[in-house]
Order: sequence, then C-alpha cells, then structure tokens
Amino acid sequence: MSDWIDIAPLEAIQPRGARLIKTAHGCVAVFRTAEDEVYALDNACPHKQGPLAEGIVHGKAVTCPLHNWVISLETGMVQGADEGQVSTYPARVEDGRILLDVAFIRSRSAA
Repeated sequence: MSDWIDIAPLEAIQPRGARLIKTAHGCVAVFRTAEDEVYALDNACPHKQGPLAEGIVHGKAVTCPLHNWVISLETGMVQGADEGQVSTYPARVEDGRILLDVAFIRSRSAA
C-alpha cells in the first residue's frame, strides 16, 4: 500500500521548472512540465552527479546543468547514451497538490 506525502501546491513549481525536496531518505528532484505533469527523480545526474533540479525542463526531459546530458522524466534513462539511468519515484497531482510515494522512496534508499 502506498503512503503518499503532500510536498507542495502545484503552483509552487513553475511550468517547465523543478524543486529539490529534501526527505529523511534523501533528496528528490520534482519536475513540472508545461502540461502540468509532475515527475520525481533522484537529483544526481549519473554522469558527474550534476544537480538535476537546476537543469532545464523541456518536453518530458531535463537537461543536466553541468554537461548537457538529457534525462527522460518518465524513465530516468539518459537519452542518446548506452548507459546511465536515474531512479524515478511515483508522483501525482491531487486537488492541486503534489504528492510523492514515500514508501517507494524508502525502499529505493534502502537498496
């Protein structure tokens, strides 16, 4: 069973923007697309640990601010590379609030 935590109103993140959310289980980057979809990923790019929450959101991807690696918000896969992936976390919008699945975050941090 999922345990969803309310982290912020959707309006707290600009369209095509991101926020870093610090939890007891690590930092999660939460992204909002131009279509108001939300995605959550680990904040570190697999290349040089660039802060993805500071990257540029375009479509359903984010470009790392350090070396321009493009990462899918849906899958966490690095686009155009044979290797590299970022962990993704279940996120949703309900009644104008962004929710994260805390149980899923706990399970990933224990791995």
